[in-house]
Formats: sequence, C-alpha cells, structure tokens
Amino acid sequence: MSTRASAGTILQVGTGRFLRGFVAAFASEAADAPRIIAVETTGSGMAARLAAQGSAYHLVVRGLVDGRPVERVTRISAIDRTIDARADWPAVLAAACDPDLRAIVSNVTEAGYVTDPDPATPPATGAYPGKLLALLLARDAAGLAPVPVLPCELVERNGERLRSLVLEEAARQGTDPVTVARIDRATPWGVTLVDRIVTTPLLPLPDGTDDPLAVAAEPFASWHVALPAAVPLPILHPAIARVADVGPFALRKIRILNGAHTALVARCRGTGIELVREAMADPAIAAWLEALLLDEIVPALGDRVEDGAGFARSVLERFRNPYLDHRLADIALHHETKLATRLIPTLADHRERLGREPVRLAALLDTEGVSG
Repeated sequence: MSTRASAGTILQVGTGRFLRGFVAAFASEAADAPRIIAVETTGSGMAARLAAQGSAYHLVVRGLVDGRPVERVTRISAIDRTIDARADWPAVLAAACDPDLRAIVSNVTEAGYVTDPDPATPPATGAYPGKLLALLLARDAAGLAPVPVLPCELVERNGERLRSLVLEEAARQGTDPVTVARIDRATPWGVTLVDRIVTTPLLPLPDGTDDPLAVAAEPFASWHVALPAAVPLPILHPAIARVADVGPFALRKIRILNGAHTALVARCRGTGIELVREAMADPAIAAWLEALLLDEIVPALGDRVEDGAGFARSVLERFRNPYLDHRLADIALHHETKLATRLIPTLADHRERLGREPVRLAALLDTEGVSG
C-alpha cells in the first residue's frame, strides 16, 4: 500500500490498460495526488497481479510532439490497493463509503451499458449499472454525501445514459423510490470524453525494465468533463478540462477517431495486418481510410463539430505513430457494439444530411453483415 501524501480517494471501477494509462496516470502525475482504489469486475485476475507488485507498474509514453520524437518511462504509483469484486464485494462497498472519496470513475466499455436480465443478480457478478446502484445506496445508508460519477466509456452522453440505466435497474429491483430520487438529485452525474490511445508495450521497456503490467500510450491525452460548476474535479491535471458540454467533442471523437479504428478492424480482416500503424503503412488502406474520413464521415457530421477535417487529419497522423503497437485485435473487442455506436449512425446521418450513399462506409458495413 502506498504511503505518499494524498488528498482524497477515487474509486476506479476497472483495472484494464486504458484506465491504468489514463486516470491512474493522471492521478500519479497530479500535484494533489489522489489515491485510487481499483476494482476488478471481469474475473481477469488483474487485481491480484497488480497487488503482487505493490499495485505499481510502468507507463511508456512514445510518440511525436510538434514533429519531434518523445520517449519516457515513468512508474505509476497512484493505485493504493485493488479489490476483486467477485471475491470481496463487501470491500468494494466499504471503499464506496470512504469519507474521503472524491469520485467514482469507470471503464466497462460500451458493452457494459446494460441491465441484468434477472433483477436478482448479485451486484458482485452483475452488470455495472447494478453495481453502481449498490455503491450509491451503500454510501447513502452510511449518511455520506454523494460524489461525482465520471464514466469513461465511449458512449455518447455517457453520464446521462448511465444514470438512466441505474434508475432503470433501481425500478426493476423495487428499490425505495424516495431513496432513489434523493440519491439521484444529489449525485453529480458527469458527462465525459476520454481521448488517449493506450496499448501493451514490448518487453523489456526502453529503459530495460521488465514489467508484465506495463502500459504504453501516445503523448496526446485529454479528458473533457462536464460537471456542475460547484463540483470540484477529482484530479488537477493539465490533460483534464472542465467544459459546459462535451457533446461536440464527443461526437467528433467517437465518429472520427473511434469510427476510424473500428473501420480499420473490418477493412483489415483477412489481410494479416495486426497493428494500426501497419495498416497505415499500406498505401491502399491508408488512402481508403483518408477518403472514408474526409469524404464520408466528416461531411456527415457537418457543423455539429468544430474543424472535423482538421481533427480527421490529426487522427491519421496519430495512427501513423511509429512507436505504438496498437493491436487491431484489441480494438475488435465488442466489435458489433462498436459498429452500432461508431459507424452505423454515421451511415444514417450521411444519407439524411447529404441525400446520397456513402459508398465506402456502406460497402464496409455490408461486409460486416449490417445493412443500415
């Protein structure tokens, strides 16, 4: 367990690469040094593996900044302890009742935004909305004020969507409506947008370290957070920005950057290409992706986003990062859900707004068995 000075606790639901290279990295780098309690929910064994090496690991940041190569290796020590939710759910509830808790953050992916088929499913093994409901109820029963809920899933209006699922789950479980309404009114439901590519590095690391839990990331990182003005951000870090509305930023990123990732998964199937940068080294694929972005995805967004074409070009440059081994197999996880949130809406928008068929996107989705 860490003994460094701390200014509060963050309950992090998820122990995967992304949160370790994003929220936990920010907390480790922040001057206010919040502690993180990381909760494993998937049965992956990551909680035990992290605990075995003192909950610390290394972050490799490599890429281009203003055209110049950047490479650094840092030790991330923000995680104070880990909990396996399936093995010790009471410890998760206790962590939620920490009087110094600043926020609950999560990344359960788009596929985690569901309610359990059986309302009697225990929170320890159930879907995230049921887990979050249990955490909020436990904190309320302890007489503690609600804390901000800051989801990091790539779901449009993620906090609003998560709130609706929690309320739906509460109704399905027959939870006291007065209690639920009180918690709902008092809880700051944040809407956020995350942006950083996080992958697994080759070992040993550039400094010679052999850390099986290390993560690699590009230098670029941003976290747009929409919260009421009176609610403090849980971490003070240059990459974290409070905004009035993440909508335009989220729409731009999900449809362009994440849409391009999911499009590459489909386009590269059967080619033997394993990495994003390898795909971008193929002239035909790179030209296809550029045309897909600039001729079909960006026009479908229109004036709903700022400088869509410029952002698309920056995405193409980030995809060419020679230092990142961003595996298409990792992007392919929950592929059907990602098609539904990242590409299919663009197909509909292009048809409606421009009155014509986006031929590349339509052909791609047809190969995926999606008619749109």
